[in-house]
Amino acid sequence: MARVQLDLPEQFLYAHTINVRMTDLNTGKHVGNDQMISLLSEARYRFFCHIDYSQERIVVTDLVGTYLAESFAQDDLQFEVGLMDFNKYGADLIFRVTKQPGGQMVVLAKQGFVFFDHRNHGVMPVPEDFRARFPHIT
Repeated sequence: MARVQLDLPEQFLYAHTINVRMTDLNTGKHVGNDQMISLLSEARYRFFCHIDYSQERIVVTDLVGTYLAESFAQDDLQFEVGLMDFNKYGADLIFRVTKQPGGQMVVLAKQGFVFFDHRNHGVMPVPEDFRARFPHIT
């Protein structure tokens, strides 16, 4: 089976480090797929907090991940977050997850998202106040 190939953004806009807890491990004693998705969601949340923008209108539409190495309890994982591929309704968040120190790549992932109007229950165009924060990204 062919592996998914993810393009990387020109630059990552945000990074934070999370120490892997024992409770993040699966029966194989490494971070499992389900927990990595939770950690990516935490990275998304922290990115939106970093740019001081509410996620209440954000809906994740797809998720793709490529696992390159295992991570274990007490590993410090750095989550770098980038933004690319804006469209009329949203964009893609790109995540590069590496072990620190050393920078061994653990996961490359993408979460596509759209803006959602909960009142009308449908997608909505990217708000101008969000788009204006990233004029250099296409």
